[in-house]
Amino acid sequence: MIKPIKKAVIPVAGLGTRMLPATKAIPKELLPVYDRPIIEHVVKEAIAAGITEIILVTRSGKEAIENHFDAHYELEHRLEKKGKETILGTVKNIIPTGITVTSVRQSDALGLGHAVLCAKHLLNNEPFAVLLPDVLVLDQESRAKNYSFAAMTGAWNETGIGQVMVEQVSLDAIENYGVADLGGAPSQPFKSIPLKGLVEKPAPKDAPSNLAVLGRYILPSKVLDLLETTVAGVGGEIQLTDALDELLKHDGLNAFETDAGIFDCGNKQGFLSANLAVGMRDPDTRQLIKLLIEKSGW
Repeated sequence: MIKPIKKAVIPVAGLGTRMLPATKAIPKELLPVYDRPIIEHVVKEAIAAGITEIILVTRSGKEAIENHFDAHYELEHRLEKKGKETILGTVKNIIPTGITVTSVRQSDALGLGHAVLCAKHLLNNEPFAVLLPDVLVLDQESRAKNYSFAAMTGAWNETGIGQVMVEQVSLDAIENYGVADLGGAPSQPFKSIPLKGLVEKPAPKDAPSNLAVLGRYILPSKVLDLLETTVAGVGGEIQLTDALDELLKHDGLNAFETDAGIFDCGNKQGFLSANLAVGMRDPDTRQLIKLLIEKSGW
């Protein structure tokens, strides 16, 4: 019997150096994309896929992230007293009833694999999701919100095979990504296709496809055992990709393509693009953006 995905690991221990000086005192995960922090968008994406337990892998200085998902009784009391019911609702309903948010510390920055391994004792030998908080997945407006990750979770429920979300990118940019090798098999959005391998940041001429890995994973618990035996690389880092290579050899691993808009909010250009993309979905804000462009002559 295939166990459903109920737990998600979100690593938030990074320093956010690509976004300095904005992230000198504010965790990058709390920078706002339109009307809410990046991390809240990602957590809601997980919840929409049926996740009920969010595990934040954090570090010293990131307490504000945990606070964001906790109750703020003084603020709620003041909003209620002033009759600001709409705003009060947005504050109280960040985390729906029945969803838990817990955290565990990553004492040293030793790679994504190490961050995932820090959560092992909370995963209880269950399959789990990993969502990178820098990445915003914005599905087409014609689909349900957060459709892609929910669909990938559904692929796990059908197959019991680990899933790696991918998207098509231009070959000019392919060397910035891990790339899926499908062995020449055709890909199709929202189809789960067996992987033949993963190639880390290949030159365009060596890329096995134009399908880039984008920071969303559904994984069996076996990955945790593989991480424990993964040899640390440069700087003592334990990479998730190494464990995925081993999983692929023995149990298989599938690529799950999306056609959603993907934004790397860990850099300034991606962060700005994400704000514009989300803002354009609000009619009033869309009109303001259009007026700004017309007035500026861009």
